[in-house]
Amino acid sequence: MKLDKTVVMKLLDKRGIEYTPYVFDCPTALSAEELALKLGKRNCEIFKTLVTVGKSGTNYVFILPAGTELDLKKAAKSVNEKSIEMIKSKDLLPLTGYIHGGCSPIGMKKSFTTTIDSSCQNVPTITVSAGALGRQIELTLDALSKVIRFQIADITTDTTA
Repeated sequence: MKLDKTVVMKLLDKRGIEYTPYVFDCPTALSAEELALKLGKRNCEIFKTLVTVGKSGTNYVFILPAGTELDLKKAAKSVNEKSIEMIKSKDLLPLTGYIHGGCSPIGMKKSFTTTIDSSCQNVPTITVSAGALGRQIELTLDALSKVIRFQIADITTDTTA
């Protein structure tokens, strides 16, 4: 069976970047936690891509593991903003080129300041959206750094309380 590749997969192929694709039937968006279950992975290996807007009007991308929440104060501090908030769902497609549940940090319409949660350093690979529902890719941080620029920071809510 021929793999129906997304723009993200084609971009990685063109640049010779290694990744593992995951393709499955997915008529509606799944949460990152549901994806972890579906792919037989731990929450700490599945990363969701969130798009925000700062008080300055600048957009930012944050990548964090399933089962965690973006700490808006930590996230704002990591990008030197007074505050940030999630963008409206209706603004996601025009801004990034991706729909909710299929938003990949790779191949967005524009390049945004991107921050990955520091927990990414605790796993050998991370799995992110490949730009469509039912399409995920697993790759190393080194491989990801060849297609997008990012920083690493503690951006998730502390759930140890």
